[in-house]
Amino acid sequence: MKIAVAAELAPAKSIIPVIKRLDAEILGLAHGIGADELLMPYCNKIKFIGQGRGAGSKKRSNSQLAYLVMIDIFKTINALRGEKIDLLLTCGNAGDVRKGLAAANILRIPTLHIEQDIYNPIELIAFADIITAPSENYKKYLQDKYGLTNIRNIGGYPLANFLTPVDIMDKEKVHQLYGVDEFILLALGGDLKIEDLPNLINAVESLEKSVLIAPFRFDRNHIKKMVNSSNIKVLEGFVDLPSIMNASSAMIYGAGMGMTIEAAVLNVPCLKIAGFHRKHASVDLATELGIKIVEIKEIPQKINDLSHPQAKNLLKNSKNATDSLIKIIETFKHQSHSKGGYKSLKRIWDARSKFR
Repeated sequence: MKIAVAAELAPAKSIIPVIKRLDAEILGLAHGIGADELLMPYCNKIKFIGQGRGAGSKKRSNSQLAYLVMIDIFKTINALRGEKIDLLLTCGNAGDVRKGLAAANILRIPTLHIEQDIYNPIELIAFADIITAPSENYKKYLQDKYGLTNIRNIGGYPLANFLTPVDIMDKEKVHQLYGVDEFILLALGGDLKIEDLPNLINAVESLEKSVLIAPFRFDRNHIKKMVNSSNIKVLEGFVDLPSIMNASSAMIYGAGMGMTIEAAVLNVPCLKIAGFHRKHASVDLATELGIKIVEIKEIPQKINDLSHPQAKNLLKNSKNATDSLIKIIETFKHQSHSKGGYKSLKRIWDARSKFR
């Protein structure tokens, strides 16, 4: 069996626990910074299919964005053509999924999508042969909200299974590397807008504690210009974030599912910023794990009232989810497939408009 995986950095962490256990040849279609490096040990070959154009990128018109996406779709088609792929595997709700599913459908390659965002999925999952959901309730939501019928409940999040064996740098080494004895990590992710950053920087400066900022999707130099306190250091865009999280005394983050799961697995006390995704699966999971969700202005008051996430069920369900995904892949040819099609695409498109 030959499988292609289209993935950005965060979704790759959900896919790796699955592909490393498969008896298959793996083609990695890396999307964005860091994905190729993360996928490389688990793939027979890596090809680059483009990058995201998110929060920190240059503003472009819709026509310019459409043109750039089409270029990357053709790049993905060329990456897949001639490889004799039996199945394309995707996860997440960003450009990697859109380009991968579009190219696979044009080339008539079967597709399996791991859905975790639920309330804000990418519209092209309407053309995936099989979609997985992390719970029976979420499966029903996807069916009722978007008219999707090709959904399998896998009962958890594979990402948590990726983090348990990962090599984490010793805490003291992290402290030495960044010149701090104790620090709070501020992780900036996809649940923040650039206009949120001045108030957020002011809030963490008021803590008068050492803070390391992981800019993630935002431009590092732009963040540095906002910082006035010597207690704050802005990290490079691509760092060993799990090790930094593990070494921190607490974390404040404005990101989604990936960061929520990582914080829980690493048992890091944290605050999740109530970003513009007010209804989001990561909000549901954070609440379930006991992670407080706060407004930016509440950070100075809430940072001293933290508890560790309750991750026992998350870890158990993650193993079961990984096992379920492997079984689906291994029996894929014998399963019924029914795509949602254009009606589902329209319903997802209309739902996503609320997040723009």
